[in-house]
Amino acid sequence: MVKRPIAPGDPLERFFGTLELRVLDALWTRQEPSAVRDLEPSFPGIAYTTVMTTLDRLHRKGVLLREKDGRRFLYRPSATRDELLSSFAGDALTAILGPSGDQLRPVVSFFVDAVRREDRDVLDALDTLIRQHSPGSAAESPE
Repeated sequence: MVKRPIAPGDPLERFFGTLELRVLDALWTRQEPSAVRDLEPSFPGIAYTTVMTTLDRLHRKGVLLREKDGRRFLYRPSATRDELLSSFAGDALTAILGPSGDQLRPVVSFFVDAVRREDRDVLDALDTLIRQHSPGSAAESPE
């Protein structure tokens, strides 16, 4: 039974309700396409139709894929939790930077300052990635 409480401050709370997150977690845990009946035991006290409506709503939001299997639908996430978070972060950055990325310098500066305060190892890893992807680096050179 999936009863993982949604951690306070879960970044996905900004985009989904508590039940939507529980349904997504149940599907990520199952790792296979699932029908409402498959998920129902993970949601005691919640009506079958409520779970069905939540799955349909997540499908309409584009975070679940569904396929017909006889008279029922099977649902599966369109992305992993990390891929979903990355996508939302990318959308937020695009909204901040604009289509041409004109505001990149202040955003990167803020990001580096925030990371430096919290985790020096992450900043070192970021520095390594930047060096690997810089023009003329071994990672950029064709072999």
